[in-house]
Amino acid sequence: MARSRHILAMGGGFLADPDNNLHLERYFRDLTGLESPRILFVPTASGDHEPYQLRFFQAFTRLGCRPSVLPFFKRTPQDLESFVMDHDAIAVGGGNTRSMLAIWRDWGLDVILRKAYDNGTPMGGSSAGSICWFAQGITDSIAGPLTALPCLGFLSGSNCPHYDSETERRPTFQAMVGAGEVPDGHAADDGVGLHFVDGAFHQAVANRPKSMAWSVRRTPIGVEEQALEPVRLV
Repeated sequence: MARSRHILAMGGGFLADPDNNLHLERYFRDLTGLESPRILFVPTASGDHEPYQLRFFQAFTRLGCRPSVLPFFKRTPQDLESFVMDHDAIAVGGGNTRSMLAIWRDWGLDVILRKAYDNGTPMGGSSAGSICWFAQGITDSIAGPLTALPCLGFLSGSNCPHYDSETERRPTFQAMVGAGEVPDGHAADDGVGLHFVDGAFHQAVANRPKSMAWSVRRTPIGVEEQALEPVRLV
């Protein structure tokens, strides 16, 4: 029987600091169904920022996992596919999504990730690590106004992170959906994860008491934004 395919797309607040409550990280770990899973962190979007990697190791070691990192700005594993496929879950960090995707495609990681996803390896991440899984995402990769970015397309529709913490996100996403620049999609406040199972939205989860998830769609009379109450992990 084929394994279910899971993606946890988080608006922000994933690996926020070493004292984070780790509710989202624990939820992500539990998608593997294992007590001590091998979790791979891909920090390409931040240029393999080392303090970010440290927060990853601190968090997932506390959760009893076996963490490792895939580097692209130092020596990258020779057998990239075997290295990636040897993990039980894959988490992607935030940063410049456009540059990240360009590097991934040059190395063929996009194809490898698709294989791992289809094999049932849970995927997730926040910010760049959220929008990358969708057909399109709202990004600040380029200086100036927010732009739409074609992404991997593992999930249909569009995605916008940081919906409550960056003032231009909400109006820009709604305007782009309303104009048909991006398809209908989902947005997440910081501290919220959008859990998709086999390509369909399953539920939202939150590590903060007031953060929300949102569905945004185009209608004949404008844009409809629907609040999606998350399961509170706090």
